[in-house]
Amino acid sequence: MARNGVIAAGNMLVDHVHQIVQWPERGWLAEITQSERSTGGAPLNVLLTLAKLHVGMPLQAVGLVGEDSDGDYIMAMLDQYHVNRQAVQRTPSAPTSMSQVMTDPSGQRTFFHSPGANRLLDLPAFEQLDGSMKIFHLGYLLLLDSLDLPDEEYGTRSARLLAQMREQGFLTSLDLVSRKGDPRYQPLVLPCLKHLDFLVINELEAGEFSGLPMRTETDEPHIEHIAAAAAQLLAAGVRQRVVIHCPEGAWGEAADRAGAWIPSRMLSQSEIIGSVGAGDAFCAGFLYGCHEEWPLQKSIQLAHACARASLLCANAIDGAKTLEALQQEIDDSL
Repeated sequence: MARNGVIAAGNMLVDHVHQIVQWPERGWLAEITQSERSTGGAPLNVLLTLAKLHVGMPLQAVGLVGEDSDGDYIMAMLDQYHVNRQAVQRTPSAPTSMSQVMTDPSGQRTFFHSPGANRLLDLPAFEQLDGSMKIFHLGYLLLLDSLDLPDEEYGTRSARLLAQMREQGFLTSLDLVSRKGDPRYQPLVLPCLKHLDFLVINELEAGEFSGLPMRTETDEPHIEHIAAAAAQLLAAGVRQRVVIHCPEGAWGEAADRAGAWIPSRMLSQSEIIGSVGAGDAFCAGFLYGCHEEWPLQKSIQLAHACARASLLCANAIDGAKTLEALQQEIDDSL
């Protein structure tokens, strides 16, 4: 029987998203014009975006949340979207992870993050997963303290986890957190790469890993450097596909063929409400294409469409659309 479905695991949190008039100088006040609560973190954003495609794909979440109102909210959202939450555990030892997200009028967001229960998520949480599922996606590396710990055999505990998932027959996928100047990118990412089928990251993360500037002096994507970073990641062990995305487009490269730059259809600044979760929406679209064994370019086109829809709303989920609606938009733009 063919495997079917996506498991997404790792950082589960609640985003408290605030629209602000402007970013204040230190010590000064900025007015909040609107506030809302939404789910956040790679697994929830990916799973709920996939759920809103309305394609009937089985979905499972793996994570750790606190015994608090934010944890209740996450569980209720998973139930609302019919995501299997049997592997989402609750702990009295830490609060549910949360971020206060400040979004200015340009759509730029700034995060104040409390790691909470995500720091405690560790290997035993992954022992009872649905073996009929096809893809296992983990995010975000560098924010999962227990899984980021060293491992004598695999280098890191996250590398051990990804190796175990591949041994169980899953296709594996990974996302990172955008954290400028973090010296742990290479030591934490490198051990995982040879256990990965898919790596989907943004240009900031690719720059931290590769050491190459990802944008030119005129702030355009430095496509040659982006391509070089993708080649580095494939050479370091990623088995199938590497995608590096930025607002203007994405470089996609597979292990068995030359890479290509797939431009996005840019929104005007006035159209962008918020960029929270746009990268996860991109990842969800891309993983759907991989799940359905679509060509790389078609998978990235769907990823761009998912990200574009996400940008039209303040939180990570409200903008997500059905596959039919997204495909119509793609067809209309070609």
